[in-house]
Formats: sequence, C-alpha cells, structure tokens
Amino acid sequence: MTSNEIQKFDKYTTAQLLKKCQVVFNAFIRNRDSGRTCISCGSWATPQAGHYMSAGHHSSLRFNEDNVNRQCLKCNNYLHGNLINYRIGLIKRIGEDRVKALEETPRQAHKWDRFTLIEKILHYKTKKQ
Repeated sequence: MTSNEIQKFDKYTTAQLLKKCQVVFNAFIRNRDSGRTCISCGSWATPQAGHYMSAGHHSSLRFNEDNVNRQCLKCNNYLHGNLINYRIGLIKRIGEDRVKALEETPRQAHKWDRFTLIEKILHYKTKKQ
C-alpha cells in the first residue's frame, strides 16, 4: 500500500471506511457467488451478502470469506439469516471443520483501524474470486 493510496482515503472517518469496506466486500461476495443460489434456501432471487455469524456480534468475522455467502433478500432480512438452513448449506460448501472453526471463534468486539480497512478496500476492489 502506497502513501498515495492512503491519501485517497484521508477525507473518510474510520466509521465511513468501515461502511465503504463493507460495500466493497459485499460486492466481492456477490460476484464470487454469482453462479450459486442462496446458501439457505436455494433461491436465485435478489442476491445479498449474508453473514452466518452476525457482523454485529462477531465483528472479527465481518470480512471473513467463509462467514459470508450469497443469500436471498428473504432469508437474509426477513428470516434473520435462516441460520439452520444456512449452516446446512455452509457445511456442504466448506465442510464441517471450517464451520465449527467459525462457530468457535470467540464472541468479542473487534476494533477496525484505518490502515487495515484501507488495505481491505484496495484488496477486495482488485480481487476477482
């Protein structure tokens, strides 16, 4: 990461960078999973990036690629993640060991710093899949 890249983000607060990073990361997830159906119900409807372990309660997993997958609007928003079916789909996708590793991650607050967020924004803007 160069100083010019960092200077592009000088006008943003850390909270704004977190939101920007979430937008870029979610776009990456939707692109990565574009050929897949909703992990919870198998629908092709309105793709979103749905977290298995909530980003609010498990902020350290907010940008974990195993923790976030394509999910339809209904499952993600109206069924609060449809977590039982999400877990079944996640086991099929990444295996039980990796799912258990996510579930065993301690529930603790994670404070994201500016440089980590800028690094992630740049990373996910250029990462293909």
